Amino acid sequence: MNKIISLLFWSVFATRLYAQTIIQKDPEIASMVQEVNADSLKADIAALVSFGTRNTLSSTTDPGRGIGAARKWVLSRFKEYAVNSRVHLTAWLDTTTLLADGKRVDTTVLLANVMAELKGTDPSDKRIFIISGHLDSRRSNVMDRVGEAPGANDDGSGVSAVLECVRIMSKHRFPATIIFVAVSGEEQGLLGSSYLAKKAKSEKWNIEAVLNNDIIGGKGSNQTDLINNAQVRVFSEALPHYELDKQAASIRDRGEENDGKSRQLARYMKEIGERYVDNLQVVMVYRTDRYLRGGDHLPFIENGFSAVRVTEMNEDYNHQHQDVRKEQGIQYGDLPEFMDFEYLRKNTAMNLCNLANLAKAPASPESVKLDVNKLSNTTHLSWKAPVAAKQKGYYVMMRETTSAVWQKKIFTTQTDVELPYSKDNYFFSVQSLSDSGNESLPAIPVPDSGR
Repeated sequence: MNKIISLLFWSVFATRLYAQTIIQKDPEIASMVQEVNADSLKADIAALVSFGTRNTLSSTTDPGRGIGAARKWVLSRFKEYAVNSRVHLTAWLDTTTLLADGKRVDTTVLLANVMAELKGTDPSDKRIFIISGHLDSRRSNVMDRVGEAPGANDDGSGVSAVLECVRIMSKHRFPATIIFVAVSGEEQGLLGSSYLAKKAKSEKWNIEAVLNNDIIGGKGSNQTDLINNAQVRVFSEALPHYELDKQAASIRDRGEENDGKSRQLARYMKEIGERYVDNLQVVMVYRTDRYLRGGDHLPFIENGFSAVRVTEMNEDYNHQHQDVRKEQGIQYGDLPEFMDFEYLRKNTAMNLCNLANLAKAPASPESVKLDVNKLSNTTHLSWKAPVAAKQKGYYVMMRETTSAVWQKKIFTTQTDVELPYSKDNYFFSVQSLSDSGNESLPAIPVPDSGR
């Protein structure tokens, strides 16, 4: 059994646990973050708004108006960036036919998600990371497929973030695969994301994280008049939607009600986002989505994948799900003039640095175990190196049970450690670390009584 006994280790734990340990920035990722451009995002949103409406039920044949023209335009942008990527990026429309459902689809619809895949460079690394926004827009009446529905912020902002990430990241290489997607049918009932999540599950895609962006670039809220472009919300589930009945007993026994895969992803996004993006606080909201509402990450978590929703801090309902009109001097409608493109730039950069760090990192450690063979005031952890990865070492992380974030990282090249802290009082996890300092998602230990 290897023990960490270095002076550095003991000095780390000599102080109380306050903030997360500061980690050096990866120069390649920092450079990509600097490339995110507010004018580029603004131009993409102007193009999306120019299609008049992107309602899922709108025309798929009109060359200049409707969902069909919009998705062809997004596909053309993906293919443009594919040229720069020298065949590593591929783009396509993933289509399915939907019949009228008596709800929000009243006719047969050819639904299409616009997809782009940046293939990972390591053939043995099957991990997939997804960033999404929804292409469709709506009016006050979700069934109105004719009237103006500009959808600048909801969700032109999410789609523009996806496009900007493709533009920048397609020029780089990552061991793992990244999929960029503009889904359709969100306003009609999460149709495109449901189709994609079910397909991913049936085809056994190894999706490690889904970053769903929906409404991430508004200026501020109505009613309260709050303006906040220095914070962004990340929503994540607590207890898993998927097979909760099978997992409930172990979750309760270990006290891990706040440690599901999606919640761990949210913690990761907060740390990495605040590391690379200046003047932006990532606020974790302990809800799967806004109160009694939903978004395109839900079908993924319902199918067992880790997924979160990214949304601006204060929504403006005068410019969301509203017909474009003016009443009593108030302008309604989801128009570009009510957006803050510098704020959108920061939120896009937050997505990009997380995708890049995840895709550059090795896979998470395997078979992470916490020794419960005997009662002890120390904690022994052990794990195995990930098969499909090269790593220079590991971070063992710990936090107090009441802490929202991991508070300390301890580097080791070993695959087991003994910590002078009780498992009763702290949570632990382990990350793999690449040569360039990129951390994997944390792996939570399971009890091991068989030593």
